[in-house]
Amino acid sequence: MYYSIPEIDVNQLAVLLAESDSDLQLIDVRERGEVDLACIPGFDFYPLSEFEQWSDKILTELKSEAKTVVICHHGMRSAQLCQWLSMRGFTQVQNVMGGIDAYSRFVDSSIRRY
Repeated sequence: MYYSIPEIDVNQLAVLLAESDSDLQLIDVRERGEVDLACIPGFDFYPLSEFEQWSDKILTELKSEAKTVVICHHGMRSAQLCQWLSMRGFTQVQNVMGGIDAYSRFVDSSIRRY
């Protein structure tokens, strides 16, 4: 079964981050080396390449009913995790269109592009 994943743009993400909602769950699925190059504070790190190590854990660590925003470099890997979470009952999953690259270009140029 395929779920349509809601997407937000980087400007909407900036607004969400500024609101600092304590129930907001932020997930970054990029690789460790990518996060070392550039990151947005507040995101929890779950590298997609290590999915088997954390896939069971994430289901108990996160709330399935809370707003969950997922980011990667350009939006493809994060879309995969959004799909997986939705299939497991997460009801408010959102993928960041353009990923951290777009966030750096359009919101915060102090975040390094790679």
